[in-house]
Amino acid sequence: MSYRDVVGVYDGCAEQLAERYETVSTERMLAEILPLIPSGASGRLALDVGAGTGRDAAFLTSLGYDVVAAEPSVTMRRIAQDRHPQAGIRWVADALPTLDHVHSLGLAYDLVLLSAVWQHVVPADRPRAFRKLATLMKPGGVLVLTLRHGTAPAALQMHPTSTAEIEGLARVQGLEVLRVAASADQGGRAEVSWDIMALRMPDDGTGALPLVRGIVLSDGKSSTYKLGLLRAVARIAEYAPAAAHPVQDGRDAVEVPLGLVALNWLRMYLPLVRAQLPQLPGNIGVERLGFVRDGFVSLLASGTAPIDLRVGATFGGEQAVAVASAISRAAYIIAKMPAHFTRYSNSDAPVFHITPGRRGGASATILDLDTLRHWGSIEIPGHLWRAMSRFGAWIEPMLIAEWARLIRTYADRMGRAIAPGAAEAALAWAEPVRTTTLGRTVAKRLFDQGNAVSCVWTGRGLSQQTLDIDHCLPWSAWPCSDLWNLMPAHTQVNQRQKRDRLPSALAMANAKDRIIDWWNMAYFEDDALRARFMREAAAALPLNRNASGADVYDALDWRRLRLAQDQQLAQWTPTILRG
Repeated sequence: MSYRDVVGVYDGCAEQLAERYETVSTERMLAEILPLIPSGASGRLALDVGAGTGRDAAFLTSLGYDVVAAEPSVTMRRIAQDRHPQAGIRWVADALPTLDHVHSLGLAYDLVLLSAVWQHVVPADRPRAFRKLATLMKPGGVLVLTLRHGTAPAALQMHPTSTAEIEGLARVQGLEVLRVAASADQGGRAEVSWDIMALRMPDDGTGALPLVRGIVLSDGKSSTYKLGLLRAVARIAEYAPAAAHPVQDGRDAVEVPLGLVALNWLRMYLPLVRAQLPQLPGNIGVERLGFVRDGFVSLLASGTAPIDLRVGATFGGEQAVAVASAISRAAYIIAKMPAHFTRYSNSDAPVFHITPGRRGGASATILDLDTLRHWGSIEIPGHLWRAMSRFGAWIEPMLIAEWARLIRTYADRMGRAIAPGAAEAALAWAEPVRTTTLGRTVAKRLFDQGNAVSCVWTGRGLSQQTLDIDHCLPWSAWPCSDLWNLMPAHTQVNQRQKRDRLPSALAMANAKDRIIDWWNMAYFEDDALRARFMREAAAALPLNRNASGADVYDALDWRRLRLAQDQQLAQWTPTILRG
């Protein structure tokens, strides 16, 4: 029986199964391992795989968890959302062995639960499925499985399970088995019994951070190029994770547009070359830098700012030609040198793999992700990508410190003095300017046309005197003035209440319709603004092609959750305005 057949069976008898599932107590089912599941504190995140009617997800919310509930059956999800409408549960259509949608969200979990799921995973797919689960866990995270034994129902094919199999898979992935307990079937079926297992990820479990540290601090370097490649990828992992896609052959790796890596490369090296800071022994200015050709020289001469080289930027005429030429040369050098020579410790195996593109034409008019994929792709190991996504706040300073040290070392060999702080200043990432100008301009146009504009957080009508434009995801945590992040808000709400806090899940849920209405009214009725809105959203949020406003809202809420998890930001729910 295929995966689709199993889902079809559950869709067809979901109502009957739901009644049976809801008679089972999650608390009794997990009684033996409950002491191993942290509870009582907010901010923890759980993943419920094969969430069924939402029974277990609802129980986990009572322990203080936010829950991502993955369930492939459309009918089951509908029943679950009716029975358990808790705001702390977010539903996704996904299933093992791949959990592609869940992985695309970039979240890491304190708890992963598989209740009555493993018997549906084909044995040949189980090593891959278990690895996928392990890669979703935080250090110290707990994985809980209930393993079914006994005769399968006539309509369903189930596969045998065993604790020995799970223990073997756990050893491969570095998880420790905390507890194994046997249980009778709570539904009273004499022919069915269960084993309940709790496992833990004892540390980062991947070797990714030692790998990064080895490349940054220990690996031999004849230039700053390896650092440039690592930093270019790390910036994508932290700020443009939607650009990555899982490789298609099932390996634990992602593919990122090589053109985007090259774009970040240019963005980093422009200020360094302008400041004539050496990037390899004997280098001054553009001398001996393999990525410097006519395109890069043209960008230097035209005064192109690093911030101009960003996803969604548009160019015309000679500048478009120069940008494309500079990206092409940077992509070639990245593939030939740092990607080729960055190896695993004590091995000749490269960390990165490049698939060259067939970039045709000689200009780059719009730097969207589709255009940047034309230069090919770079494959990044999954554990390294996740480490860069989750630990960017630690990796970035290490990269900058070592890069600045190398610059001073090269300068000393040439008898040149580098002013204190000069290298660090040139290495500072050029952040976008904090601005709400376009949001205000659009709101003013709407006012002039006689349209009503409301505060997205409270629904209160606004005037030009009470209008403020809020960064939904606060600038202090996510420096982004993309159109999707600019919301109309009452001045009292934005300046006195929300300020630099992250909107809570409740605040977002209450504002959903008003946010989508604002986007439709402000941006989607203008072809140019709609195109810009979607380019910016696709670069920063986990979106599929042909996304609607509702899809963008969902992706924004996932990004909000990830910020809450990664940065532990204070969250805010609006209060009623007076006066």
